[in-house]
Amino acid sequence: GIRLAPKERLEIPVLFMPAEMKIYKAVVVIHVTREDGENWPYRVAAGSNTDLKSVTVAENGETQGIVWIYPINGTPEAPQQKSVVIRCEAKQRVEQRVELLLIGVMMPGATALPDEGNSAEVDVYEPSNTPEVTEGSSATLEFLYELQYQSDEIRSQLESSVGMQLVEKEWDTESRIVTLIFNVVFAPSKPMRNEATVIVQCTAGGLWKFPLVFIATEPEVDDVINIEAVGLNKESTVGFKLTSQTR
Repeated sequence: GIRLAPKERLEIPVLFMPAEMKIYKAVVVIHVTREDGENWPYRVAAGSNTDLKSVTVAENGETQGIVWIYPINGTPEAPQQKSVVIRCEAKQRVEQRVELLLIGVMMPGATALPDEGNSAEVDVYEPSNTPEVTEGSSATLEFLYELQYQSDEIRSQLESSVGMQLVEKEWDTESRIVTLIFNVVFAPSKPMRNEATVIVQCTAGGLWKFPLVFIATEPEVDDVINIEAVGLNKESTVGFKLTSQTR
């Protein structure tokens, strides 16, 4: 019953309020007919593509209405967690164990997933050719994780200094919490303070974001250079080598 003038715009609000961490799917259907009740003389040719745009046809073959169908996929996103701080002195290396809690994970088959001691398979991998992590049998729950940077400049500073690998996972079927345990390596070459975000997505639905803060403090003094004078108004020199960490 919504009337539209020629070239008028219609905004259709869509509200998404998920109750579970799973994939939601819906369809928005828009049906347009002429205000005077007449048909369009256009006849739909056989074999026309009706996947996304289709029409309703009158008995005489004319177009009675135009239908647009818009699929909607909803992915719930968990509230962002507190930042995990990883601190290291420049030109040193630190390894830190980071535990990320995935709350509200939908278990396979909507039933309790077997715990770590039973046979349950979990494929966990990173898009950048990380080996699959599997255990056990048929019930499969997959997670994808990725380290995202706020800008290309931060990426250039952190990408060569940070390594992240999944080493362990834990299940709590009663509370529906999955704990992913990562080993994070931070080896900065110069002082910095940058942020990155670990994005974890479950194929059954759900998105979790975990901010990481990388802080590289000032390094220790490499050496002390002593220059002894050979006399008044005379130059004294000393040589030393510097090695660049990049090209």
